[in-house]
Amino acid sequence: MNHAGTLRNRVRIISGHWRRRLISFPDAEGLRPTPDAVREKLFNWLGQELHGLDCLDLFAGSGALGFEAASRGARRVTMVEKNRLVLNGLQLSLTALAANNVDVLQGDGVKFLSEYSGRFDVVFLDPPYAAGLQEQVLAALPPHLNPGARVYVEHDGNLVVPPGWLVWREGRAGKAHFCLLKQAQEQDSHV
Repeated sequence: MNHAGTLRNRVRIISGHWRRRLISFPDAEGLRPTPDAVREKLFNWLGQELHGLDCLDLFAGSGALGFEAASRGARRVTMVEKNRLVLNGLQLSLTALAANNVDVLQGDGVKFLSEYSGRFDVVFLDPPYAAGLQEQVLAALPPHLNPGARVYVEHDGNLVVPPGWLVWREGRAGKAHFCLLKQAQEQDSHV
C-alpha cells in the first residue's frame, strides 16, 4: 500500500521535544484533529510539561493530542484507534518521531476500557461526534484514573456531564466545544 497517497493531511506539534514537527494522517470519516489554538489552551490548562504523567488518547485519530503530550514529556502515552487506515498513520508518525514513550493500539475505545486495568493521569476523549460515546466513556473511566486525573472532552455542544464529574475548564472554537473534567469527589490538585 502506498501510504504517501493516503496521508495527505498534516497537523503540527506545538511544543516540547518535537516542537514544530508535522504528523500526517489520512482522510477518514469523522476525523477532525483538535486545532492548534485548542491544543494550546488545553496544555495551558494542564501545565506546559507533563513529566511523569500517564496519558490515554482513547480515540486517537490524527494523534495530535497524544503526540503533543508525549512531546511535552509524558511518561507514557497510550493511543487507541479503531480505524485501520488511521492506525497505520499513527504508526508511521510513531516511527518518524522515534516516540519510545508512546504505544499505539488498534481497538474500540469502549471495549479497551472494559479489558484494560491500567490507570491514567490525563485522558483525551475526542470520539467522532456522531458516535455519541462521550457519556458512555465517562461512565466507564473512573476505575482507570489516578487521583487528581483530568479528562479532556471535545464535543458538539450537546455533552451531558454525567453525575460524578465537574467541569474544571471549558471553551469553544467554531463548532467544537471542549472541556476539562475532574471527578466530583476530589479536591483541587496540581494537574
